[in-house]
Amino acid sequence: MKTSWIKYLGFLGFLGLLGILTSNLGFLGFLGFFSFFSFRKIINDERLERNVNRSGRNAFILSIPVFVISTVLAALMKDISIYIYAFIVTVVLQISAFSLSLHIYEKGEK
Repeated sequence: MKTSWIKYLGFLGFLGLLGILTSNLGFLGFLGFFSFFSFRKIINDERLERNVNRSGRNAFILSIPVFVISTVLAALMKDISIYIYAFIVTVVLQISAFSLSLHIYEKGEK
């Protein structure tokens, strides 16, 4: 059987090491991607595909209110730089929601 392809997201963690080497704190958030290496022994089957789809849906639904709120704030305050912070918050929320949801779905069905 084939193992899961999600483990390859762990290689994004090496960007976090770049943040340590260059003293750029912006890259340190990538260190959390090393946790995806824990999926290296999970078999790629229909259950995993379903759980990945459900986790992706949760992350997408969570990102919609952030974009709506940031668009309204940018229009009211007439400040375009709000989109920069909204993008950062959205990426962090999506990765966190996906990871947490996938972990809960995988542990809940065993």
